[in-house]
Amino acid sequence: MGGLISQAGIDRGIGSALRRDRALVLASLVVLASLSWLYLWLEADAMDRMMLGLRPMAMQPTGASLATFLLAFAMWAVMMAGMMLPSAAPMTLFYAAIVRKNGERGMVLPAVWIFASGYLLVWTAFSLGATALQVVFEHLSVASSMMIATSKWLSGGILIAAGLYQWSPLKDVCLGKCRSPLEFMTGHWRPGRVGALRMGTAHGLYCVGCCWALMMLLFVGGVMNLIWAALIAGFVLVEKLVPHGRLVGRVSGVVFAGAGLYVLIAS
Repeated sequence: MGGLISQAGIDRGIGSALRRDRALVLASLVVLASLSWLYLWLEADAMDRMMLGLRPMAMQPTGASLATFLLAFAMWAVMMAGMMLPSAAPMTLFYAAIVRKNGERGMVLPAVWIFASGYLLVWTAFSLGATALQVVFEHLSVASSMMIATSKWLSGGILIAAGLYQWSPLKDVCLGKCRSPLEFMTGHWRPGRVGALRMGTAHGLYCVGCCWALMMLLFVGGVMNLIWAALIAGFVLVEKLVPHGRLVGRVSGVVFAGAGLYVLIAS
């Protein structure tokens, strides 16, 4: 009887710790995502003021100087954090629960933050590539310094490419890993801080593989169009979290491709 009572006490203690971990992890993700969106809102407001002539500052091409390139890179990196952290929350919470249940004392929150850092590191690398692509688009005069496509061929091409990718085998594999935390953890589990970084990086790679084409749609609606960015982020959440998210993704692929053809033909 004493053993049963002792075990029940241990189970309650673990349950209480898991709930506390969950609350702290969720709070940290919400705060970080909220700060990212606040930064983007302030940047978008500043750009609107420049467009209205309320500030004596002309928009420069992204590649005009190292400073403007770094500012654009920072904007992309912050945007990726704000858009993608919410969809990474289930995987992050699942990882925290496993660390707690494995009895790695004092490791839960540090490991979670390292895991999230690995995830964001991959999206930061993606942001660097997106910024470089933005420079190329501006140089070819198919996108403006306001980070929006000005060519129907670019807009239509991005939409068609995004639509086709929604049906690709690579998309299926990457989305499957993102939708199944248990499957991902089973195949990629590594203990310790280095393991947390490796797992976070692996999850980030799958996530980029799943969502890179959707992120390119930012050029179609405007990178600093926060409503458009929020819609894409919401769509990513639906794909990853709802029971029929894969079906939603395939239907969206048809819609994207159709929209791309319409842009090319009707414009």
